[in-house]
Amino acid sequence: MAQDSPFIVDADWLEKQLGEPGLTIIDASWYLPAQKRDARAEYDAAHIPGARFLDQDAVSDPDSNLPHTLASPQHFAQYVGAMGVTADDTIVIYDGPGLFSAPRAWWMFRVMGVFQVYILNGGFDRWKAEGRPVTSEPTKIAPSVFHADFDAGRVVGLDEMRRIVEGRQSQIADARSPGRFAGTDPEPRPGVRSGHMPGAHNVPITALAENGELLPTDRLRKVIEDAGIDLSKPVVTSCGSGITAAAITLALETLGHTENRLYDGSWTEWGGLSDTPVATGKE
Repeated sequence: MAQDSPFIVDADWLEKQLGEPGLTIIDASWYLPAQKRDARAEYDAAHIPGARFLDQDAVSDPDSNLPHTLASPQHFAQYVGAMGVTADDTIVIYDGPGLFSAPRAWWMFRVMGVFQVYILNGGFDRWKAEGRPVTSEPTKIAPSVFHADFDAGRVVGLDEMRRIVEGRQSQIADARSPGRFAGTDPEPRPGVRSGHMPGAHNVPITALAENGELLPTDRLRKVIEDAGIDLSKPVVTSCGSGITAAAITLALETLGHTENRLYDGSWTEWGGLSDTPVATGKE
């Protein structure tokens, strides 16, 4: 599955490439509190040989009061440069389950001008289950200089999102669960209202993958079109805090849809305000 996506690599290929110069492997695992998994502790206990750990919280904008806000190009470059990553590397990113937080790191690198960046099919959980090489040895890192080429046009802020919702200027694809989208399930963050932006379409991240793999393009297209998304028109992706929205971005790009952007504040910002319109129900 997903071998028809130009952004996915399989475990057989990656295992053969281990140790090759110019290859950078990144564990970008991140979990919701309800998942009861500690990404950093799991990385320390076992990771793919040579992998570096990208902390989704630490790489975010330190001055934002929202979770996982995209960092400035300068902060991002400083963080990943300290990891020993350069913009010329071939970067393979993974998370535990296979398609949860890895797309966010994939998206961040692309927004910062790196396009030879890929996601490991099946994630680290499958890598371990298949008996492939793992280690608890710390990866030796030589800090490098990362040159960011930031594309601000791929990111949507609050003011523009207000205009988009009011004028229905773009389709909105929300990756949260159906219950959170409809407003029947509470939001995990205190003070955030339930529901969705008026006019948004629900494309749950769980519908885009199977067994940790991105769906094949024919099934992917059906999921997105069945959600009400017209692939010939612009799309803004959203979720709870900007992490899983990137999985929709990955799906769209896989289908050749390039006129997409990500609302970085996502529902934590929108639902946390008192003056933003909120809809409930499935539509």
